[in-house]
Amino acid sequence: MAVLKVHGAVLSTASMRVFACLYEKDLDFQFVPIDMKAGQHKSETFLSLNPFGQIPAVEVGDQKLFESRAITQYIAEEYADKGTQLTCPGKPLAPLFVWKEVEAHQFDPVASKLIWELVYKPMHGTTTDPAVVEENEAKLGKVLDIYEARLAQSKYLACDCFTLADMHHLPSLHYLMGTPVNKLFDSRPHVSAWAANISSRPAWSKVVAMQKQ
Repeated sequence: MAVLKVHGAVLSTASMRVFACLYEKDLDFQFVPIDMKAGQHKSETFLSLNPFGQIPAVEVGDQKLFESRAITQYIAEEYADKGTQLTCPGKPLAPLFVWKEVEAHQFDPVASKLIWELVYKPMHGTTTDPAVVEENEAKLGKVLDIYEARLAQSKYLACDCFTLADMHHLPSLHYLMGTPVNKLFDSRPHVSAWAANISSRPAWSKVVAMQKQ
């Protein structure tokens, strides 16, 4: 089997999404750290892997993959016989496709703005904009109201088992739950239980441990 080589950064939500998938599938991989501060993601070498100059990028044999959600979909299907089944085999695919899109287009844009303001800005010594936080907290609350209704009917977003649709949320959840925004999750019992459940998965613990090495 070709060695999977992941070029990324341990603090990057997109990279964390790919690490989570690899650990869920119990696959060995080689991690190649990319120094964003030094601009390695804009180097000629990296641009040959991802012409958009964004992490992560993955090499599998002579294949070069980028866009984290496309990478996880590839891994889930290419290594379907390994580790956790992440695509609800034997069940309707429509809910999986829908909730993967919901994460990408409804949850992530708002979550990313909050993470930038509440996590990355303080990390880099810049000032958080309270107006941006307030605006996006309100938007996230509306999204989570819809999640609460869905999770009242289903243990996980797509079906009754853990899938890519749930897994894709983990990096943002990891950061948001360490900020005052966690109140938006805690105040919605089904969302709170779901977030706690998926965040306690052994594969995810390995992703978090990478940040402490």
